[in-house]
Amino acid sequence: MKQLLAIIFFGILSISCKQTAITYNDPIPKHDSIKITSKFLNEDRIINIWTPPNYEKSNDSLPVLYMPDGGTKEDFPHIANTLSELIAANKIPPYVLVGIENTDRRKDLTGPSKVAYDLEYIKNPGGANNFRSFIQNELIPTININYKTTSKKAIIGESLAGLFVVETFILQPSLFDNYIAFDPSLWFNEQYLLKNFETLTKDNDYTNKKIWFAGSDAEDIFKYTKQLEEKFKNKKPSFLWKYSDEPTEHHNTIFRATKEKAIIWTLNN
Repeated sequence: MKQLLAIIFFGILSISCKQTAITYNDPIPKHDSIKITSKFLNEDRIINIWTPPNYEKSNDSLPVLYMPDGGTKEDFPHIANTLSELIAANKIPPYVLVGIENTDRRKDLTGPSKVAYDLEYIKNPGGANNFRSFIQNELIPTININYKTTSKKAIIGESLAGLFVVETFILQPSLFDNYIAFDPSLWFNEQYLLKNFETLTKDNDYTNKKIWFAGSDAEDIFKYTKQLEEKFKNKKPSFLWKYSDEPTEHHNTIFRATKEKAIIWTLNN
């Protein structure tokens, strides 16, 4: 019986937490790439930065959208292109996009776990705190020094990156102003964030924060995103939030299918 349950569980994981074979040929927009030697991650990280048209000719400082999974062979191109289109259509204000290229994605985007199921899929979890420290203490200061930025910051992510977005919102809401999470992997660590939501959020200040999140038809995703929706309803929060239930989308389609409405709702004042 245990073996059967394990087979079923990992079958679900293979659908909902790994990108299946859909190929996109997103044009890579003009951008900068820099390398940061991180003492928190003990490695070099490649950072990709896209700035909107007229950035060089303007003296205006811009808010910044940060993104895990931000390599040129990951989600950076299609999000940069989407921002460009939405800015050109005056649907959002101009933003700088900062993409963080992956090295060990599953480690960086997860907190600690001793759950056997998690350890089968994620060999070395528990790097999220160090990854957050890298963003806060090394990446953001580097971007602020080298680019014309305001203090306003947002973060966007899908699947395990969505988990990281939600976890950051719950644990350290002051790090960003706006949060976007597509199909966050809230099943991780036996739903630790949901089960401990009240305790984890008790003493944090969420005033003027915004969070948009969505759940697809993946069973191990939507039942937990709906629980998060209920947590937010019961909290009567001081922040703005929006849950987008997407039962016709799959785990490997929800990001692209809903990114425009997520970005428009979240990044506008």
